[in-house]
Amino acid sequence: MSLEVEEIPAPLKRHDSLFGDAEKVSHSKHHGSQVSWTRTLSLAFQSIGIIYGDIGTSPLYVYSSTFPNGIKNNDDLLGVLSLILYTLIIIPMLKYVFIVLYANDNGDGGTFALYSLISRYAKIRMIPDQQAEDAAVSNYHIEAPNSQLRRAQWVKQKLESSKAAKIVLFTLTILGTSMVIGDGTLTPAISVLSAVSGIKEKAPGLTQTQVVLISVAILFMLFSVQRFGTDKVGYTFAPVISVWFLLIAGIGMYNLVIHDIGVLRAFNPMYIVQYFTRNGKAGWVSLGGVVLCVTGTEGMFADLGHFNVRAVQLSFNCILFPSVGLCYIGQAAYLRKFPNDVADTFYKSIPAPMFWPTFIIAILAAIIASQAMLSGAFAILSKALSLGCMPRVRVIHTSHKYEGQVYIPEVNFMMGLASILVTIAFKTTTNIGNAYGICVVTTFSITTHLMTVVMLLIWKKHVIFIMLFYVVFGSIELIYLSSILSKFIEGGYLPFCFALVVMSLMATWHYVQVKRYWYELDHIVPISEMTALLEKSDVRRIPGVGLLYTELVQGIPPVFPRLIKKIPSVHSIFIFMSIKHLPISHVIPAERFIFRQVGPKEHRMFRCVARYGYSDTLEEPKEFAVFLVDRLKMFIQEESAFAQIEPENDDSSEVPETQARPRRSTQTAVHSEEAIETRVSSHSGRISFHVNQTVEEEKQLIDREVERGMVYLMGEANVTAKAKSSVLKKIVVNYVYTFLRKNLTEGHKALAIPKDQLLKVGITYEI
Repeated sequence: MSLEVEEIPAPLKRHDSLFGDAEKVSHSKHHGSQVSWTRTLSLAFQSIGIIYGDIGTSPLYVYSSTFPNGIKNNDDLLGVLSLILYTLIIIPMLKYVFIVLYANDNGDGGTFALYSLISRYAKIRMIPDQQAEDAAVSNYHIEAPNSQLRRAQWVKQKLESSKAAKIVLFTLTILGTSMVIGDGTLTPAISVLSAVSGIKEKAPGLTQTQVVLISVAILFMLFSVQRFGTDKVGYTFAPVISVWFLLIAGIGMYNLVIHDIGVLRAFNPMYIVQYFTRNGKAGWVSLGGVVLCVTGTEGMFADLGHFNVRAVQLSFNCILFPSVGLCYIGQAAYLRKFPNDVADTFYKSIPAPMFWPTFIIAILAAIIASQAMLSGAFAILSKALSLGCMPRVRVIHTSHKYEGQVYIPEVNFMMGLASILVTIAFKTTTNIGNAYGICVVTTFSITTHLMTVVMLLIWKKHVIFIMLFYVVFGSIELIYLSSILSKFIEGGYLPFCFALVVMSLMATWHYVQVKRYWYELDHIVPISEMTALLEKSDVRRIPGVGLLYTELVQGIPPVFPRLIKKIPSVHSIFIFMSIKHLPISHVIPAERFIFRQVGPKEHRMFRCVARYGYSDTLEEPKEFAVFLVDRLKMFIQEESAFAQIEPENDDSSEVPETQARPRRSTQTAVHSEEAIETRVSSHSGRISFHVNQTVEEEKQLIDREVERGMVYLMGEANVTAKAKSSVLKKIVVNYVYTFLRKNLTEGHKALAIPKDQLLKVGITYEI
């Protein structure tokens, strides 16, 4: 056959395990690309029930939170309505729908996804577990900074060289995570309480305490059923919220026509200026209530992974904004005639025949809004595990159909308890709103700062565009934040205290994990020492497969020689196993494993790094073992094949295992398909029948050892601060970290390792 080849192809490369499978994998499409309009419309409808419950139920409490002391001047309604409308246009629509959604990480959104996106382009993570092979994963999609735009390269160098910048970015990320947990705690409290309060319209004899108790009962049920997931009732979310939007839009239109169509003048932003001129400081303080109209906006970005950009843009601009906008306009028209009803605007403005249907749908919408925030909080926390800033808690996947539907028992218990206590303590939506607003605006501000880094480093936009984005949105969010902070003692302190506790625990865990990783890295065992240990007369090779779990992705951990000293035996097949999370959402199974030979081949010791994205689920032990063994046999076969093609003096066992061994290549370039065939055939004679037989024997040996049993070994590290450490460090390491390690889910439970196959090895690290 003949081929016309105009350029010299890359030389024949030596690949790691899974080369054959990995080559068959096509690169994933950009999120939302190549999706039909039918599918997009379907996703747009589904998104209504998942991401708009929170922002869609805000009309229940916005006016009462903005005017806690009543309406002093009727024209103030036009100013506040104008503020609400333009806040909806500027923050959710312009910032999120048309800008932020495009900063998704292979389809996943949220604060954590932004951090992961940045960490792919700049080495900002504090645990040095990056490997050259990671960039070859299909979903990595990294693009080198444009040489014509040196700013991106300069930003990259500054981020990588500055420890302060790394700490700031990490702090912003865990602060955002803490605020999402706070949001997940306060959303059920304020949504359910405001919805239940409507019953007082038909039962005026009910006291506020009784309303609170009814709300607590609903909250208790809500948090109790989290373990079952949303599969059973999830399909009803979109229809219920759609009916809710139709109701509030219809009621809004009715109030506008019946009471005062003149409120449409609020589209003139001059009424905002007049409102602040007339009210001064009181107008500025009222912004803390206005901002509640955009609660749940971050959910559009955080839950993007279930939909696509175009679907969210359609559902927001065609469904949410018109419906919610009409509701606020109708409420303003009603209040122009009945300003004394501001404390319960929503239910007072409902036409009498529509009260009970609206009340029932309001309760359901509030529950769905709460459910959506809880699901989002669980999903974000499960992603945060890959940062190493949380103990490896057990993450339960509640849906076989939809990824991302997870449940974390410990977190659910703490959030449920906090939500019920907040409802009992604060009693009214106005007080809870003071705390709620801080979570919302702080998350907005964090997204703005991380987005600015994305624009500088990855998008490489013009500096004027970046400055406009940062100044416009940053200044608006700063104004809102300053207003909310004025209510610090009236409830605003709650999320700060909550975030401070959560951040302190996350920072403590991450700090010790980083120190522990560096300690192990500084005390790795040389290959020569490991070989000497194995060759001692009292060390036996016992049947079976041993998997020693370690955080290190290179080198032999210091726990290994301790294991040999305590139990002078090593399994016939021994694997140093690392579970590693990459800064991407998914790693396809074909690219999951990287194998290395450790020491001489006759020792049958290997290193395996299992790579996962932050949205991936860990397989069950049996399934994981099958994949692992299958890939190990493939690795052995490929190693033998390439060993025949490469120069005989290229002994792979002599390459230090502590280094990532580069992929080897032949010196002669291959110029055509015929040349490849000729080269392979010229070497085929060197691959003897004896070698093939040896490979098959190795595979059979592995199968036999697997049948004899697989044992999981884990280092039970007791981390303590050095004697000369500061008092603060001793408290953090010896008490706080130790408390977390002993009282939260242990590592083997998080990995679902069977107890009868587990062996723990105790070791103490002084950091």
